[in-house]
Amino acid sequence: MSEPIRNRYDFVLFYDVRNGNPNGDPDAGNMPRIDPETGVGIVSDVCIKRKIRNYVQLTRGGSDETARGYRIYVQEGAVLNDVNKEAYVQNGIKQEAKKLPKKEEERLAVTRFMTDNFYDIRTFGAVMTTEVNCGQVRGPVQLCFSQSVEPVLPQEMSITRMAVTNAKDVDKERTMGRKQYVPYGLYRLEGFVSASLAAKSGFSQADLDLLWEALMNMFESDRSAARGLMTSRELVVFKHDSVLGNAPASKLFDLVSARRVNDGPARKFSDYEIAIDEGSLPEGVTVKAYDMILPSIPSIS
Repeated sequence: MSEPIRNRYDFVLFYDVRNGNPNGDPDAGNMPRIDPETGVGIVSDVCIKRKIRNYVQLTRGGSDETARGYRIYVQEGAVLNDVNKEAYVQNGIKQEAKKLPKKEEERLAVTRFMTDNFYDIRTFGAVMTTEVNCGQVRGPVQLCFSQSVEPVLPQEMSITRMAVTNAKDVDKERTMGRKQYVPYGLYRLEGFVSASLAAKSGFSQADLDLLWEALMNMFESDRSAARGLMTSRELVVFKHDSVLGNAPASKLFDLVSARRVNDGPARKFSDYEIAIDEGSLPEGVTVKAYDMILPSIPSIS
């Protein structure tokens, strides 16, 4: 694998939703998640990680050559114990139930197999202390909950169908359910990339570039009528000159704001303006903003 990154990064992603449900709450009838005290919309970190995983699997999956180092550990239908066994088989190590190997070099080998082969373990980390124990990995990339810039107004509508399943239901009411959505919401996601943890998991510059690519393109290949139109709008990346960082993340996040440019209910991205106070950047920190990152095609050597 490539050398791990040697700089800390903090980032802010703005994305929006129009007439869709960005993250339904199963405990509230699948209504869009909100902070009940403020009405601000919420999207969980797990939801965004799922979309990143899906994007990596879509763009780096396929042949064994393109998927090398970019497999996804947490995916639908996966039996994790069966996946963990690969680490023992490939290294020729005898596996004991629920225990890591006794020899340190063997313990490191099974965990390294997982970080070398699975992008999401190398990126987000994983607890692999199951019956087939591959240890634990703390991921260098961590995400906060996304929050809408302004309160959102979740709505619900009834939907009907033209056809029925059984002949006995032909004359019955055709209402088949309800659909939950927000008319519009601009969401802000804040995240962190730790160089010190990247050194342990092997998270490289190529992995980092793929993360930025995934954040900017994850909605383009994950369309659903339930989610409406979701779009990544702008990614603001702060790069520190050092491994541990040159300023607190909170101070850097305060330099990025989304301002309303007109009155009335917001219904489109142009109702806002994204501003970065570059004049207040701390020493040792640089900033770069992306409003588009084209998908890359991995080369096979």
